[in-house]
Amino acid sequence: MKLVSPGEAAANSNDIPAEAGEELVRIGEMAKKYGVTLRTLRFYEDKGLLNPKRDGSTRLYTRRDKARLKLILLGRKVGFSLRDVKQMMDLYDPSGSNTKQLRLALDKSEKQLARLQKQRALIEDAINELSNSMTVVRQMLTERAAPQASAAG
Repeated sequence: MKLVSPGEAAANSNDIPAEAGEELVRIGEMAKKYGVTLRTLRFYEDKGLLNPKRDGSTRLYTRRDKARLKLILLGRKVGFSLRDVKQMMDLYDPSGSNTKQLRLALDKSEKQLARLQKQRALIEDAINELSNSMTVVRQMLTERAAPQASAAG
C-alpha cells in the first residue's frame, strides 16, 4: 500500500501496513478529484457509505472507497437517496453472484426512471405554459407600443 500525496509518494515509518501496490489518497485529494467538499466526504463516512483507513487523524481512501464514491455520486446524480445507494452498495459481495444486489438496483432504477419521466413531463408542461405566457405579454407590449409610436409622429 502506498500513501500518495500531491507531487510525492510518502514513504515513512508511519505508513499503515498495506496490501501490495494499493494506493491511498488523502481526503483533500479525494475531494478535489471527485469535485466534492471535505464535509461531504466526512458526511458519507458518518453515514457508513465510505470507510477510509486512518493514520492518526488522517483519512486515507482506498481504491474501494474511490469506487464507492463514484457509485454514490452517480446515484445522487440520477436522484437516488443516500439510503437507496447504501442499500444497493451494502448488498455487494465480491465473491458472490450479486443477484440480489442487481435485482434491487434494477427495481430501484425502474421506479426512479418513472419518477424522472413524470418530472420531465411536468417540467415540459411548465415550460410550455411559461412560453405561452411570454408570447401573450410580448403581444400586449407590441400592441401598447404601437399607439404611442403613432401618437408621437
